[in-house]
Amino acid sequence: MSDPIDHVFQTDGALARAVPGYAPRAGQLALAHAVDEAMRNYGVLVAEAGTGTGKTFAYLVPALLSGAKVIVSTGTKTLQDQLFHRDIPTVRAALNVPVSVALLKGRANYVCRHHLDRARSEGRFASREGVRHLHEIARFALRSRSGDRSELAEVPEDAAVWSQATSTRENCLGSDCPQYKECFVMEARKRALEADIVVVNHHLFFADLVLRDEGAGELLPASHAVILDEAHQLPEIASQFFGESVSSAQLLELARDARAAAMQYARDFAPLPRAAEALEKAARDLRLECGDVSGRVPAQEIVRREAFAAALDAARTTLDAVAELLAAQAERAPDLDHCHTRALSLAQRLERWREDDNADKVRWIEVFAQSAALNATPLSVAPMFRRQVEGGARAWIFTSATLSVGNDFGHFCSRLGLEGSTTACWPSPFDFEHQALLYLPRNLPDPNTAHYTAAVVEAAMPLIRAAGGRTFCLFTSLRAMREARRLLGEAFAREGLDFPLLAQGEGSRSELLERFRGLGNAVLVGSHSFWEGVDVRGQALSLVAIDRIPFAPPDDPVLAARIASLEREGGSGFLDYQLPEAALTLKQGVGRLIRDPSDRGVMMLCDPRLLSRGYGRRILASLPPMRRTREGAEAAEFLHALDAAPATIR
Repeated sequence: MSDPIDHVFQTDGALARAVPGYAPRAGQLALAHAVDEAMRNYGVLVAEAGTGTGKTFAYLVPALLSGAKVIVSTGTKTLQDQLFHRDIPTVRAALNVPVSVALLKGRANYVCRHHLDRARSEGRFASREGVRHLHEIARFALRSRSGDRSELAEVPEDAAVWSQATSTRENCLGSDCPQYKECFVMEARKRALEADIVVVNHHLFFADLVLRDEGAGELLPASHAVILDEAHQLPEIASQFFGESVSSAQLLELARDARAAAMQYARDFAPLPRAAEALEKAARDLRLECGDVSGRVPAQEIVRREAFAAALDAARTTLDAVAELLAAQAERAPDLDHCHTRALSLAQRLERWREDDNADKVRWIEVFAQSAALNATPLSVAPMFRRQVEGGARAWIFTSATLSVGNDFGHFCSRLGLEGSTTACWPSPFDFEHQALLYLPRNLPDPNTAHYTAAVVEAAMPLIRAAGGRTFCLFTSLRAMREARRLLGEAFAREGLDFPLLAQGEGSRSELLERFRGLGNAVLVGSHSFWEGVDVRGQALSLVAIDRIPFAPPDDPVLAARIASLEREGGSGFLDYQLPEAALTLKQGVGRLIRDPSDRGVMMLCDPRLLSRGYGRRILASLPPMRRTREGAEAAEFLHALDAAPATIR
């Protein structure tokens, strides 16, 4: 009897009959067998599958055929929705198996009936648009089965009113909520408990791991296997969740919730609103005393300031006062009781951060325009994550297009404590040598010179003209991206080019991508948001230009602490950490160009260090095998030829 997985992936198999244009791929079949083996043996598999391998179907087929409880986690809510609404139904129909599937997101993705009602009764809105949006949400809550905010297109994803109509882990009342029985979050979790396949995202998955680790319950059901797609994102997400954070925004939110609860349930207790007002002021002062710095900074840069230390003391004092007053009123309503619990938790976290001198953690502060977050991040999450992997009988499958550097998985595995796991790599089935040309321009200055971005734009302009727009220009910093956007706009005006110019920040990522695909001759300038998870197939994208090797900023406090720790242990911060991280990130950026067997285009990598430094050649060796040129005229000719080729080539 033939292997059922072999049969599914054959030319006349179940997928070929159900999916138009399906063609068998050796890498896809091999990955499916590797996933199946790991699931049967409760193994740990780390698998890299290049773009076009079809890794989603490769892991879904054995998962659906197994009849076991499987959690599938992916990097973004967009990919989560794609799995649930498109990929899994396709495979399930092809296999004709009676598998139940549930979609589960973090609680902030679901309308909270309690907070929605409270927001409507309070009537505090910044604009008429906020009022209109809240009415839309209220109507949606009446008709929706899921309460998933992504299903309400009429209210923008970034609308401020969502914070009033959803809950967070901090302000959810749990079983004390008067609308607990109608709670969308609890209904989603109930469906997840009953389903065979549960689709989550990495943030929810790690939130669940941390809750289990703390003995505080769980969000996800027990499972036979966990499949983590887009696994290259896991080390950084794990660092967020295995660390700890307390922010001025959380203090403000508590103050506002405490005052609202007092107004509703303890009108006769005047000290509580006054204390909440004092906490609001203390939270704002805490941000102000961080000064005019922005971004991520080492804690010691700010903590040593007397004014900041005083603001931190004031925040703790006012927080204690609010907690004490809430304790006196807690029995009057669940909202007051829950605010009291939150106040105690925030006070403990604030004190832990202030007193923490653990050598295994790095303290740092992230400063935003209106708030500041005090963070403590583990130097390594490997011991904690390894404990999770070894803590129960279930299979773990990690997969992505970018997990290895030159087929070496050592960096990824060491960051998560996965040494000794089974590793495997399947290259992309795309014919990169004929579909893509790698252009490494001559005569560019050192990337650290002031005029480097201008030189990159100047070098890219002939290719943008040759491509007829249809370009992604990807930059490693927002500052370079903004400068490039300005310079490109000036160059287009000077040369009379009518290519639409789009830039990150001028709309949501999904809006910009939709416009880019629809326009057909646009140039999109982006930074980190467009390096991964972006899929543009066909003629709309023919040129991807990347300004430099994406080394993380060396002054980032977490990176600096990890490098120092590595070097104390005799390693090389650059070779053992920065270089493999940059290589993996560059592989993600390069992966934007060829997304389909018929795609063709030019990959322009501008950083001269790729050829002038030994480490640059190591990075190039990790990329798909593209034909190389240093001649701009040859790259332009390749692009000109795309329009002359028959349409079927695309």
